[in-house]
Amino acid sequence: MGEQVAPVCPGGENMKTAVGLFPNIQKTSGVPKGYVSLEAEGRRAVVSEWAIGVVADVLAMGTLYEWAGGQANREEMRGRGAVYAVDLPTDPLTPVVVRRNSHGGLLRNLTGEFFLLPTRAPRELEVTLRLTAAGIATPEVVAYGVYPVAGISARCDVMTRRLPTGGDAPALWGMYDESGRERTIAAMGRLLTSLGGIGAYHGDLNLKNIYLAETDGELTAFLLDVDRVTFPGADAAHRNFTRLARSIRKWRNRWGLDFTEDALARLAAATGENYRCE
Repeated sequence: MGEQVAPVCPGGENMKTAVGLFPNIQKTSGVPKGYVSLEAEGRRAVVSEWAIGVVADVLAMGTLYEWAGGQANREEMRGRGAVYAVDLPTDPLTPVVVRRNSHGGLLRNLTGEFFLLPTRAPRELEVTLRLTAAGIATPEVVAYGVYPVAGISARCDVMTRRLPTGGDAPALWGMYDESGRERTIAAMGRLLTSLGGIGAYHGDLNLKNIYLAETDGELTAFLLDVDRVTFPGADAAHRNFTRLARSIRKWRNRWGLDFTEDALARLAAATGENYRCE
């Protein structure tokens, strides 16, 4: 049994609800600092302490994803499936994004949204916290939910704080003038340098997995799909640049993105990589 903790969240009434619905809210050895575990009706969640009350209410009614999809003010986006942007009813409201995890590639038609327990969600939280601690921008995980099926598999949802207004790298590159593109190169260069500095490699570092937004007067590159991040060490920086360069050339050759070899060379210079023309 873990240590009992008092729920902490912006809404006082929600805190009372959480205590009533989940008398066994616990911190356990498998939950990162600042998060607690909840369980109701076979549904499990790990949630940031500040959001315990409201997520407890949601989990009592169903899954995080079902709740988000049922909100009248939801904004639907597309990933591998529908992704919902909604307001979490904290005080003040917290804009969040909720998605149902699913397999891609060859596994998509075989296993769909079913994962072997404990699913990929715990690792996503672990990697997110590790990246954030190193100063790398990535969406904050507010909560994840795991819903076991047949004992060994489960569906899982992830709720993240919504990022500032911006867009993915291909979309903004196509809109920006020369000055904006240079700021983009600088932002992506900082991201790559930071990843290399902690030996982190993103196995799917394509342009769509870099989101750009203004934060404190600076263009910031946020890293997405962090469950694909591993920590191999010294060769990570070169592997990241090589993977991203391949994506840039693919976008240029297939979809006409005006990201030239000269611009790619400037990105290489910003990260200390030796540039090689394809």
